[in-house]
Amino acid sequence: MDVSYLQFLLYVLGAVLLGALIVLVIKLIYSVNRVNEILDSVEKKMKTVDKAFNAVDKVVDSFSAATDKVVDGIASVISKIFNHKKKKNKINNIEKEEDKDE
Repeated sequence: MDVSYLQFLLYVLGAVLLGALIVLVIKLIYSVNRVNEILDSVEKKMKTVDKAFNAVDKVVDSFSAATDKVVDGIASVISKIFNHKKKKNKINNIEKEEDKDE
């Protein structure tokens, strides 16, 4: 009689364990579904933010290109001024040498 009582006890404990596992798996499935919904929401929001960052990036790139053009223009003007002074100095030096030769 002891053996049948232990078998019955094991069957009951096994059924309780199986029921608890089923409940835990169902709760896990609900949790995974909620997490998926949250991740989908975050993904949609990130796409919106990504569009905003792309727009800002385009504005910054165009501003940078315009600034580069202005800086290049200023640099070329300064370069022309210094080159013009060097040419004047060379012409003056040549004229002075010609005056000395005479």
